[in-house]
Amino acid sequence: MRFMATYDLMDTVRNTNQWLGATAQALGSYPAVAMVPNPAFQWLAAWGEVTERAFSRMDTKPDWGIGSVVGEDGRDHLVDVDVELAKPFGDLIHFNVQGRKEMPRKVLLVAPMSGHYATLLRSTVVSLLPDCELYVTDWHNARDIPVSEGKFDVEDYTLYLVDFMKHLGPNTHVIAVCQPAPLALAATAYLAEEDPQAQPRSLTLIGGPIDPDATPTEVTDFGNRVTMGQLEHSMIQRVGFKYKGVGRKVYPGLLQLSSFIAMNVDNHTKAFTDQISRVAKGEASDHDKHNKFYDEYLAVMDMTAEFYLSTVERIFKGLEIAQNKFTVAGKQVDIGKITDVAVKTVEGENDDISAPGQCVAALDLCTGLPDSLKASHLEPGAGHYGIFAGKGWRNNIRPLVLEFIDANSGPRVVAGKDTQAKAG
Repeated sequence: MRFMATYDLMDTVRNTNQWLGATAQALGSYPAVAMVPNPAFQWLAAWGEVTERAFSRMDTKPDWGIGSVVGEDGRDHLVDVDVELAKPFGDLIHFNVQGRKEMPRKVLLVAPMSGHYATLLRSTVVSLLPDCELYVTDWHNARDIPVSEGKFDVEDYTLYLVDFMKHLGPNTHVIAVCQPAPLALAATAYLAEEDPQAQPRSLTLIGGPIDPDATPTEVTDFGNRVTMGQLEHSMIQRVGFKYKGVGRKVYPGLLQLSSFIAMNVDNHTKAFTDQISRVAKGEASDHDKHNKFYDEYLAVMDMTAEFYLSTVERIFKGLEIAQNKFTVAGKQVDIGKITDVAVKTVEGENDDISAPGQCVAALDLCTGLPDSLKASHLEPGAGHYGIFAGKGWRNNIRPLVLEFIDANSGPRVVAGKDTQAKAG
């Protein structure tokens, strides 16, 4: 009950701040206030508007907001987001572009389960959609999943990726962003042994912690400093009575958000102070740069406790992927069994979350893969976010990834022989 009460308390604090913001905005905007020539009321309304918006976003899953895409014919084609394969902890969704013939590039974009919704990759999706038949892993908020659905840890996550790859077929190109990179590598290795014909054609790993010890960061240092008991005691709570997942142990999104903000508290404080000033002066807009970023950044989701704890224990502390000792359902997954799936790694020079060296370590683990099917790229000056959504992604990385996909879309090469992959 203590953990459940703490969860409800955090939700109450969020709800209270949202109410305070809405109240302040209403009071500061009251028509009679206009008769009083005091700028304090303008600042009160501005503070309320920014505060209410910020705290309300923490409880809402953002919409993809992708209405249409321009096709090769120069026309706008409407985009539907269809559920291709539904599962309790996450769906495989398809961005179905109406009136457009199926694109030759079939891409599975694996979104991270690290506190934010898959919509964090919205700009990545927008950039790939004109050139690809795009599928995305849409993970669910753990607070909304009944306890009766069971557990969900790193092994279950890996098996979800296996099922998604099997469903899409062997002509799929997988792009894994950040957290899922080591598990996408493990899923591909799992298929290499269990169902080789279902393996994807290529695997692009972007800023993922394949070997967290290769280049230590604040994230990896934190994982090494604390014990698993300390993590479970301080980070894990039970979902409160308000949600369908009541009683489920989770790492709450609100708690994760406080950690995210604490890493750059000065920058966030300045950003919100500046935004309040802009609103008070009438210089802000509903979809300005600040709101576009924070509407997504503040929208957080709960992770299952077992997924969070097993990620820290097995990926960061135990280095099971880095040492090729990862097991799924009691069976060791041998990354060296990958022999005909092209693998590319992408890193950012200034990435302070998955620093350069952590992701490229995947290529050394692929001992059965010829060098001709390995590639890597280090983006100069790019931080973590910039390697999948910023200027570096748009101008440099995206074209390289599409070239890599095209270069590995022909007949599959196995042990020196060409074999045409069966259509999925």
